[in-house]
Amino acid sequence: MSGSYNNECIAENLDKTVTNVVKLLEQNGWTISTAESCTGGLLSELITSVSGASQVFELGICSYSERIKNEMLGVPLEVIAEHGVVSEQVALGMINGLKKRSGAEVCVSVTGIAGPSGGTPEQPVGTVYIGFDINGKQFVRLPKLWKLPDTSRENIRRAAAAYAFETIEKELTEAIAEDE
Repeated sequence: MSGSYNNECIAENLDKTVTNVVKLLEQNGWTISTAESCTGGLLSELITSVSGASQVFELGICSYSERIKNEMLGVPLEVIAEHGVVSEQVALGMINGLKKRSGAEVCVSVTGIAGPSGGTPEQPVGTVYIGFDINGKQFVRLPKLWKLPDTSRENIRRAAAAYAFETIEKELTEAIAEDE
């Protein structure tokens, strides 16, 4: 994530990237599902704003509370207690639960601190873990959103969404290239 990210750049590129992701999913015959905490349904909203999304969008869960992460996504309360709700382990747990519930080929989870409050020296505002399961390949990323010049709540949420969709676009493009 470059330091040159600004609100206009994110908004302009985000719409284009999401449209590309929906097209790539359609071409592959794949589906996508989301489990979101700090982005509060933004990923789902962005996907469904694209014409043709009904062909690829399976499920969006806004799992803001620990209880819902546990009950709906099966994230063990012990994992939340041990690692904290904003952690790689919780992002992975959200992905695993989402994969079981939706069966989508592409699953993405987001858990983090969008601010303006809630940050600590160890986990500043902008600490956002993004989990991915792309056709069985699982990984979690921690973009350095706390380094953005604008760490407003809106910008952190949109930057997290942009990072998620850019990563999905890159992975889908590589997966399609390997299949050809």
